[in-house]
Amino acid sequence: MKLPFFQLLVWGLVLFLSTSCITKTKVDLIIHNATIYAVDEENTMHEAMAVKAGKIVAVGKENQILNKYSATEKIDAQNQFIYPGFIDAHCHFLGYGLTLQKVNLIGCQSFDEVIHRCIDFEKVNQSDWLTGRGWDNTIWRDKSFPSKEQLDIEFPNKPVLLRRVDGHAAIANQVALDLANIHIGTKVSGGTIGIKDGKLSGILVDNAVDLVLDIIPKPTLKEKKKALLAAQRNCFEVGLTTIDDAGLGKEDVELIEKLHQTEELKMRIYAMLTDSEENFGYYLDTVGEPFKTDRLTVNAFKFYGDGALGSRGACLLRPYSDVTDSATYGMLLRDTAYFQKYAAILYEKGFQMCTHAIGDSTARFILNTYARELKGTNDRRWRIEHAQVIDSADFRLFGDYSIIPSVQPTHATSDMTWAFLRLGKKRIRFGYAYQNLLHQNGWLPLGTDFPIEGIDPLTTFYAAVARKNKDGLPKNGFQIENALSRIQALKGMTIWAALSNFEEETKGSLEVDKFADFVILNRDILTVEEDALLKARVTATYINGEKVF
Repeated sequence: MKLPFFQLLVWGLVLFLSTSCITKTKVDLIIHNATIYAVDEENTMHEAMAVKAGKIVAVGKENQILNKYSATEKIDAQNQFIYPGFIDAHCHFLGYGLTLQKVNLIGCQSFDEVIHRCIDFEKVNQSDWLTGRGWDNTIWRDKSFPSKEQLDIEFPNKPVLLRRVDGHAAIANQVALDLANIHIGTKVSGGTIGIKDGKLSGILVDNAVDLVLDIIPKPTLKEKKKALLAAQRNCFEVGLTTIDDAGLGKEDVELIEKLHQTEELKMRIYAMLTDSEENFGYYLDTVGEPFKTDRLTVNAFKFYGDGALGSRGACLLRPYSDVTDSATYGMLLRDTAYFQKYAAILYEKGFQMCTHAIGDSTARFILNTYARELKGTNDRRWRIEHAQVIDSADFRLFGDYSIIPSVQPTHATSDMTWAFLRLGKKRIRFGYAYQNLLHQNGWLPLGTDFPIEGIDPLTTFYAAVARKNKDGLPKNGFQIENALSRIQALKGMTIWAALSNFEEETKGSLEVDKFADFVILNRDILTVEEDALLKARVTATYINGEKVF
């Protein structure tokens, strides 16, 4: 008996649907109904993505992905915008977490407010030392460094150390100075001890700060674990999936490895090791070469060439413009032979050398020190961290020797109100010159240097493209000729940051076989009006295809 045509059609449709379901490839996650920026070489855009075992297995048109794959979890992105997980190419992740356990002095409008915050903190946090960070005299009516008299009155029996926002200067009370054996006549290489009216002012700059830091009880492993997990929570909320921690000790790295193994810590970390004897001995001699896991890369050593511009510790070729009673140049924090010695060793061992260099004198010296080992163009990816002030004759050295400038756009918009005073009209033109630096190698990794700046990469993006602060000032942007385009800024926070870490094969773009690290935003930062950029919000953050925020 022949079946009616309608029944044949129904049975055919059932058979087709059954076959389609059977032949679909099973994955863990499909995310669709989205605008996905791959940030690949062609700047491709997609509508959907499939993820399995923590990696991307397909990207493409929505119907292509939904027809080919079935998933344990399917997410409708509701027309939101997806980007590779943000990477902060220079920050202090552990340090930021530890500051959450101290007095927060960011935004204090006077030294009186600093004192009041310390008093309030002390009422509920009893400890042997009172420590804090974040005061910034450049935003006060009286922009000179404070003196310790008020600290001595309020805290006559408890040692106090309060670090400036840049971390390169601090104020200590008399109890702390006595414990550190600091007095009139104390000398310290690579640092200064403040004296006012023939007495200790309490101000310490660069290596002088270490005289007090060295006697403060070190954080316990329990406190460090708490700090790392708190930092991770906050960073996930702003879309960060990888951070470059600029300065970690052996104990810190081992703790991070342990927390990765227990999966309490999911943040991917590129560790710059501090230039300590313990690190040199263990990582250069015992381990002997860089190493990495899926979540941790140990490939670099972090050196400090000079201090900060705000505390006049950055080393300049010509004197600071705003010091009239003496010729003040800033200083190198180590003798030149030290940097030359370790440049040769790190080149031999295959590690990256990453050096903090803010002043043009320091930049010139470090660039030439690198050049002596690198010889010419290469793929060692040695980095100048900050590269804030470069002499016009020295920009070419980045390109000639494939040296990577790693910059923090919010430094430009934080410093712009006073940096011209430090540098003068001629030199400021070569400060925070991101387009000039970008053109040397064709790419530029971006970070924040948090906790010196805030942790939010969207603020980094806005500062890079608008050259304005959060208040939208200055109206036409600070030295706008050095603003980055939006795609350049996005690459600086994703694929170029991965490239600076030797991690471009596994992250930084949304391509097949890379980690499924991505962030979902409610606005498209590549197309919205400039004044709407800071209104963009992270609605979800994923690492390995797992939602972490």
